[in-house]
This record gives sequence, C-alpha cells and structure tokens, in this order.
Amino acid sequence: MPRVIHFEVHVDNPQRAMAFYMKTFGWKFKRWGTEMEYWTIQTLPPSDPGINGGMIKRAGPKGMGIQTFICTIDVPDLEEYVGKVMINGGLIMKPKMPIPGIGWMAYAKDTEGNVFGMLQEDPSAQ
Repeated sequence: MPRVIHFEVHVDNPQRAMAFYMKTFGWKFKRWGTEMEYWTIQTLPPSDPGINGGMIKRAGPKGMGIQTFICTIDVPDLEEYVGKVMINGGLIMKPKMPIPGIGWMAYAKDTEGNVFGMLQEDPSAQ
C-alpha cells in the first residue's frame, strides 16, 4: 500500500527558515546536490519511527509558489498513479520529472485542493 515517505517545505528564504526549524524543533539540515537550492531535513534519529523531509527554495513569483508542506507518497508506478489521480478527480500540478539518483516525481492536487507528491524510486533516474 503506498505510504507517506517524505515531506517537503517550500520557502522564500532558506537560511531564515532553517534557523526557525532548528531553533523551534531541533531539526538538522544538509545541503543536497549543487544544481538546485535543496536541503535534506533530519527530524529524528535514524532509529526512531517517522519520516524526514526536505527544504527547497520556493519557485515562482512571491505568493505564487507552493505555500504548504508537501507530503510525498511512495508509489510503485508513477504513471499508473498519475492516471489514478486524474480518473478520480484530481489534477497533476507538476508532471513527471527526474530526481537524479532517487527516482521519478510528480506533484498532484486532490479534490479538496491539497497538493502532494508521488515518487517512484529509480536510482537510475537522470
């Protein structure tokens, strides 16, 4: 059964946001890659149950980018689940794209306007 495996925070000012989450919750951040402004978020020790996340610099004009935490759902076949989203009344907000070395990602909106991500693991994605 597909489950939530990741969350993502989109921010205008990454340094300010990291300071907030570090001071407030004790989360740890580590830069990921060099091609985009992205950081991994460690919310708990590896031995604890739960999920970790990521932080990305918000794209688009002020007030127009993603304005919420994005949860990502692990799916075995991204194209199949993109189809299911559309058949069941959802919208695809950002089509299938590679996350190098991780897999294939798409963003969708449910029937209530909530945005979520779907990820198909594929280490060969480029």
